[in-house]
Parts: sequence; C-alpha cells; structure tokens
Amino acid sequence: MRGLLLRWLGLLVFVAVLGGVFLNLGEWQLRRLDERRVGNDIIVAHESQAPRPYGEVFTRPITDADQWQRVTATGTFDARHQLQVRYRSNAGKVGSEVLTPLRTTAGDVLLVSRGFLIRTGMAEPPPDAMPPPPTGQVTIVGYVRRNENGSGAAVTPAEGAVRLVNSESIAAWLGEPVTNGYVTALTVDPPQAGELVPIRPPELSEGPHFWYAVQWFMFLSMAVTGLVVFIRGDIVKRRRERAAPVPAGEVG
Repeated sequence: MRGLLLRWLGLLVFVAVLGGVFLNLGEWQLRRLDERRVGNDIIVAHESQAPRPYGEVFTRPITDADQWQRVTATGTFDARHQLQVRYRSNAGKVGSEVLTPLRTTAGDVLLVSRGFLIRTGMAEPPPDAMPPPPTGQVTIVGYVRRNENGSGAAVTPAEGAVRLVNSESIAAWLGEPVTNGYVTALTVDPPQAGELVPIRPPELSEGPHFWYAVQWFMFLSMAVTGLVVFIRGDIVKRRRERAAPVPAGEVG
C-alpha cells in the first residue's frame, strides 16, 4: 500500500503543477479578451468623434486610451529625415511604413507615418525606394498612435530605417525635441505620390481568446479526471487482488 500512496502522491504533485499552468494560461487568455474588448470600445468611441487639432491631444505622453483618435495637423514634411519602418503588417499584408517628420505651423516636430507600402518581393526594398513626401505646406488627418517600445537596436534609426516607432529615440537621433507618440495618416492634402495605403485600425473582433481559454480549462479538467481515473483503477485492481481466491496449493 505504501508504494501506491507514493505513486498517487507523485501523480497528485504532477497534476497540480500541470493544472496550475493550464489554469494560468486560461486566465491569461481571459485577460487578453478583456483587453481586446476595452480596445474595441476605445476605437468605436473615437471613430464617432470628429478629427481634433493635434495640439489638443498631444499634450502629454500618449497612452493606449488615446490611440485611434483622429487629429489634424498642418506643416511641412522634413524629407531629409524620412525613415523606412521595416517589417510591418497592415490588413494581412507585409511591407514598410514611411515615417516622415512634419514640422507643424505651431513649431512642433510631429512624426507622421504617411502610409504603408506593400512588399512585392521576398526582401524589403531599400529606404531610398520609399516615395518622397509632398513639398510645401500640407494638412494631414490621421490616427493618434503611442510610442512603440523595444530594444535599443529596434527603436534607433540606422541607415535610413528603423524597426519600431519611438519618438524619444527619434528625437535623440534628430537632435531636437519631438512630440510624444506619432500619427498614421489617413489623408494628406495636397495628395501624396506613391502607392501608399493608410494604416487600418485593429479588427473589431474578440479574437480567439475565449476559445483558447476554454481549451486550457478543458486540459485542466482532463488532467484532474485522468488523476481520478488512474487512482480509482489502482483501488479497483487492489480490491480484486484481495478478493481473488487463494490456490489450494498455497494454503498453509
């Protein structure tokens, strides 16, 4: 019996550890679902609002709650400091964004992603293949975006390209203050050249998070059920062995 107890104890510890992992993964997916719902509500609320002057929104560090508002800004693009934002995706396509500082009429430097260039080959095109911005004064309407964070190599411009858009790192590269966050352009007036398409907001769906959570909770249930079945099988086997008649030759 002692051997069975030790085996059951080992199984119990194993299932407890495995079950804890499954439980945490299921709860994590439910948290992701809540975050997705909050994000959807923010996008819907902002889409119902008219575009605002960028100076009314970019008064502090941009957060998730600020994203996907529409703003307007007027100024002149700084073509000399244009950057290719590499390895991006948009509406299921892969390609690059074209990030150009806008020197606004208010005297700010506002980073503007002028659009998305779909990749046509296997490799990313070079930065100098990105379409140039319009010259002269322009007015843009676009979505508010927060800074992206990553390793130093990902946020620091090099050879005309960058991996993530971080206004603080780009400010250090430019050597002058830059407005926190950035804007993804919906329209540019006068219109810009090149096959640039606007960046779309995230899809308004709840994603697969609920069913992933159900999956992990099912794995937890299966682990607990398996433990019960295994122990019950041991008990039934032991009872049968005890109830089995002793052969006559072994009596005495």
